[in-house]
Amino acid sequence: MVLQQYPPPAEGAEGPDTEEQNDDHRLGVYGWRKRCVYLLVLLLLSTLLVNIALTIWILRVTCLNTEGMGQLRITSDRVRLDGVSEFLFSLYAQEIHSKQDTSLLIHSESRNVTLQACNGKGGVLGSLNLGPQSMESVGQHFEVMTSTGKLLFSAGTEQVVVGVDKLTITGSDGAQCEHSIETSLVRAEHSMDLRLEAPTRSLHLDAPKGVHIKAVSGSGQAVSSMDISLLSMDGVLILDAERVQLPRLPLSGEGEKGSPGEQLYEVCVCPDGRLYLSKAGHTSTCHDNSHNC
Repeated sequence: MVLQQYPPPAEGAEGPDTEEQNDDHRLGVYGWRKRCVYLLVLLLLSTLLVNIALTIWILRVTCLNTEGMGQLRITSDRVRLDGVSEFLFSLYAQEIHSKQDTSLLIHSESRNVTLQACNGKGGVLGSLNLGPQSMESVGQHFEVMTSTGKLLFSAGTEQVVVGVDKLTITGSDGAQCEHSIETSLVRAEHSMDLRLEAPTRSLHLDAPKGVHIKAVSGSGQAVSSMDISLLSMDGVLILDAERVQLPRLPLSGEGEKGSPGEQLYEVCVCPDGRLYLSKAGHTSTCHDNSHNC
């Protein structure tokens, strides 16, 4: 500010009038300095308005509020995300679930999805890896259960358990097992044949209370390149049928003629259990042909 001072008027001289004297003693900024001050105030006001507008725009775009930002809601016990969310790196959480009556979708556009459970030191206790061509699960035990808690499938280091009432194998080549199978029933689908086959080894059917082989509407065959053994440890062997045929038993001589074109034979048993046919006579001829044993 500029202060103009004037010497006091001499005695007897007439001084300027009162109005002129007041104009010469005004205080303030004038001229180009005043215009610069106004320009600076206008610039500050414009900057303030632009900042306010940008702040309001950022708040509206990010949906920032007292509970969170955008689709993110932060409360005292959980974090809630609405809509589709994208994570660029790992996500650590104790529990992940969807809203009521909606499904939870975990999607990876280019690679795989990996779920891991770690201990306090960061070691991996179990993991589930969903890749483009396979699904891998790593852990000490694996279980598949229904919503009611019923066990459907369980796999561990010692055994694999299928908890459903019925297990169906639809492959054209059936199922191949390297070791034994324990089950109470093996059955084929309707109008399909059931085959139990051991291509290069032997086939054993064992049960503490008996083995039942039943063909309701068809025939049953037991074919072996060597021996077929039917063994009962404590009981009898029952062949219950309207007709039992043993077409390839060894023959001993010509049997007696019955009806035209028929030869009659009797079935003989050796001490070791071997069966053979002996020609029929008026009395038993097994003793006469015992050399077949």
